[in-house]
Amino acid sequence: MKFNAGEIASVIQKEIEDFRGQLQTSEVGHVVEVGDGIARVYGLASAMAGEMVEFSSGVRGQVFNLEENSVGVIILGDYLKISEGDEVRTTGALLSVPVGNALIGRVVDPLGVALDGKGPVMAESTRPLETMAPGVAARQPVKQPLQTGIKAVDAMTPVGRGQRELIIGDRKTGKTAVAVDAIINQKGGDVICVYVSCGQRSSTTARVIDALTNAGAMDYTIVVSASASDPAPLQYIAPYAGAAIAEYFMYQGKHTLVVYDDLTRQATAYRQLSLLMRRPPGREAYPGDVFYCHSRLLERAAKLSDELGGGSMTALPIIETLEGEVSAYIPTNVISITDGQIYLEPDLFFKGVRPAINVGISVSRVGGNAQTKAMKKVAGSLRLDLAAFRELEAFAQLGTELDKATQQQLDRGYRMVELLKQPQFRPLPAADQVMSIYAGSKGYFDKVPVPRVQEAETNMLEFMREQKSEVRDVLVNTGVLDDKTEAALKAALEEWRRNWEETHK
Repeated sequence: MKFNAGEIASVIQKEIEDFRGQLQTSEVGHVVEVGDGIARVYGLASAMAGEMVEFSSGVRGQVFNLEENSVGVIILGDYLKISEGDEVRTTGALLSVPVGNALIGRVVDPLGVALDGKGPVMAESTRPLETMAPGVAARQPVKQPLQTGIKAVDAMTPVGRGQRELIIGDRKTGKTAVAVDAIINQKGGDVICVYVSCGQRSSTTARVIDALTNAGAMDYTIVVSASASDPAPLQYIAPYAGAAIAEYFMYQGKHTLVVYDDLTRQATAYRQLSLLMRRPPGREAYPGDVFYCHSRLLERAAKLSDELGGGSMTALPIIETLEGEVSAYIPTNVISITDGQIYLEPDLFFKGVRPAINVGISVSRVGGNAQTKAMKKVAGSLRLDLAAFRELEAFAQLGTELDKATQQQLDRGYRMVELLKQPQFRPLPAADQVMSIYAGSKGYFDKVPVPRVQEAETNMLEFMREQKSEVRDVLVNTGVLDDKTEAALKAALEEWRRNWEETHK
């Protein structure tokens, strides 16, 4: 066999280029026991907690438990490919996920592997799944609104950029719908969204992706999916992967919104892994640190200080309750970590009030700070008015005679409830919400029959857009409802009411 001198030179040159002066060492251990997504490994004496390890079959794992004689590893892949006696190598690196602009519009698993059939994700860098949350000095107060496009949310439980607002309720009460509408409402804005599907059926996740695609929202959205059929370790790390992806953009000075759908299933996966690892069970058989598991995830949501770029990460965790049991273990844990909750009530949902928000239990601890001045002005008393209406409604059902003022308050309450109903995937701009709530609370719909309130609202918004665009433009551009704008709005609504009453005699 003859060798060309040029070929030999190029091989030698490549070897010189690839040469590394330092020695690369990795510890090698052996699998003692494997099953149900976990493995016990002997011989990794210097392994770190959270370190990534690699099995001889190519499957990756994460160090979960550090014990006296062995290491407990959760297997991030097919554990059936691993058998007793297999070699395990340390990597010296913490478990990381690919991050960057290449992920936008993609559907990936918690390790960054593409699931959408569009080829591998060519990410520019990686980021550890778990990082320290920003400290108090690195943050600034939450003052900038993150509009969800849902009247009932933006008016009564507003969400600010950097806030953590819990969405809680029973199965099939529209929790995901609220979160998806919030993502769709960011279209044309400056917010990058991350939707984490954790423990959901694949068909449910596919429906959400379809809805986002049809609304044009996948242009600024990343979907991280660990479905119900995926191993428990992947379901456990999925929310952390979503947080790491969003954090990358936050530290670049951008605004992000992360939806964790849902943390109840993540807690169940964590319980499963923990009990297999013989961690001591506590209340309702969850290990004692399940609170820490959720708090270290949700504390990463923040509005960064101007020195750090002023980026933000807003978190919308979702929790599923059983029979409205808000005082169960996981719901109380997450309620105490977040800055408020949107509680969706089954009774309201089945009555057709959608979104089925219970104004009595729902709260935002940021409140009016996360609203535009116009919304703050028109929605100030809305929560109290609706709560008073619910009490009155219960009283009126006793069949008692009501005086004229009480009857009028009750009638307006019915119309306000009707006004706050909103179809799915139809978020409203902030200016339109302000006009609707103002018109309802000032009595412009009082003579409209209750079943026709939504039709009248659509007609009113169309009238304002087409014939009184100058009033609407002030609200869009300034977000302020001063005396001059209010007078113009009143005049426009009076004109609309006269037109409506004439055409619907």
